[in-house]
Amino acid sequence: MEDNLVTYFFNYPFQNGFIIFTIGALFILTVFHFLLYFQHKDKLYLLYSGYTFFIIFSQLHHLNEGFLYQLFLPIKQVVSYPTIATKIYFILYVFFTFKFLNIKSELPKWYKWSKQFMYIIILYCTLVFIVYLIKMDVTILYDGYMLFTIPMTIFGIILYIPFFKVKSPLKYYIIIGSFILLISSLISLVYYLNLQNTNQSIEPSYSILYIGFLLENVLFSLGLGHKQKLVLEERDQSKDKLIQQLKENEKLRDKIQEQLERDVKSLNEQAEIERLKNLEIEYDKELAELKVSSLRSQMNPHFIFNSLNSIKRYIIDNEKENAVFYLNKFSKLIRKILASTENRESSLEEELETLKLYVNIENLRFNNTIDFKMDCDPSLNLSSIKIPSLITQPFIENAIWHGLSLKKDQRILKMNLKKENESQVRFDIIDNGIGREKSSALKAKKLHKRDSLGVKLSEERLKHFSKSFKTQGTITFTDLYDENNKPSGTKVSIIIPFD
Repeated sequence: MEDNLVTYFFNYPFQNGFIIFTIGALFILTVFHFLLYFQHKDKLYLLYSGYTFFIIFSQLHHLNEGFLYQLFLPIKQVVSYPTIATKIYFILYVFFTFKFLNIKSELPKWYKWSKQFMYIIILYCTLVFIVYLIKMDVTILYDGYMLFTIPMTIFGIILYIPFFKVKSPLKYYIIIGSFILLISSLISLVYYLNLQNTNQSIEPSYSILYIGFLLENVLFSLGLGHKQKLVLEERDQSKDKLIQQLKENEKLRDKIQEQLERDVKSLNEQAEIERLKNLEIEYDKELAELKVSSLRSQMNPHFIFNSLNSIKRYIIDNEKENAVFYLNKFSKLIRKILASTENRESSLEEELETLKLYVNIENLRFNNTIDFKMDCDPSLNLSSIKIPSLITQPFIENAIWHGLSLKKDQRILKMNLKKENESQVRFDIIDNGIGREKSSALKAKKLHKRDSLGVKLSEERLKHFSKSFKTQGTITFTDLYDENNKPSGTKVSIIIPFD
């Protein structure tokens, strides 16, 4: 009895419903992963749903009843050409596996070579189809398909080389699944030719092929689930690192505050008037730097948490590359800020690099709508000229949050750096925001007002910094107006002395 069931299963797949079961299972996988694409916005799911969809298309001509038959009955003419669908699902298979295993990053040479080969194959298939449309001879499609199978079979075998080279454990889902389908396809083909030569029913050969389709796609679906699990784990690790970095930043802030308290206590214990006077001068300078260090170590909690929220949005939207890109910029900016708490001065080169990072992170919260331009005098030796660390950052911050954030149309922020003379360098920070007058009026209406400590500290630091030079540093604000005498932005000019 069992032998009869097995024989019936293998010999009559079109009659016992096995073909309907296989196509139905593939149809469920197609719809499921197509919906996942809209949820995660990951093209990997779209490629896979396309792969299973065209497998279904290649087999629909065997159906003559049922839901799927009725569903695709209006386009029966398209369904009647399975060779076209077979070509498409093989091409989609290649792009799906390369994206699934991240071949582009791990094996760029293989990816480049394979991509060029696939473009040639796609061009060939397109030309065959165009010739068919001109002559309307079905034999052109079948002859073209037979010629297509030779290079693609060889290419399919060669593909195992990069698959095995990939370090990810996900490779085994692709390797085993593809191997199962390859073996089942070859056995099915041999069986098909033998049955055809003996004038017997060719149905048994399809049973083997459908088993291969089912097993391969079960493994591919499990692999996609495993990949999503790894993405979630990586996301959790990124969150933990960010939290740890914030904790370290808090510790550094507390340390600076404790150091400030100890310095104050030490100054109060000094007995000698002359020495106390000298220490007071030094303390004023140190106090200004420590205030700024504390300010930089905090770097405005709103800025940190808003930046993290923006990065978190990329993580939630599964925009992995954007999340990693901005997370790297954010961590680099934090490291530079922490380093500046130990060094009172930094080179122009370091200052400009830090400002670029800062604007990029702030711009993330504005959906990159701020057009930031930086123009630097080529005659300046950026690595040798020293200035107070982050002296210009508060003015950049003011330009963004008090000028550009309230502007609805094009936002432009410029920084021009040039040599004022042989002993002074000039920063011009120009924005096309709403202007200081309107900004002040809006600020006056707010219930919670916050003084611009960063600007005041920068003025104080520049004053102390200039004491070591013959020339003085200055900070000048200029209101800009358009041709109709309406406010069109603000210009801040900062002149800093140097050796």
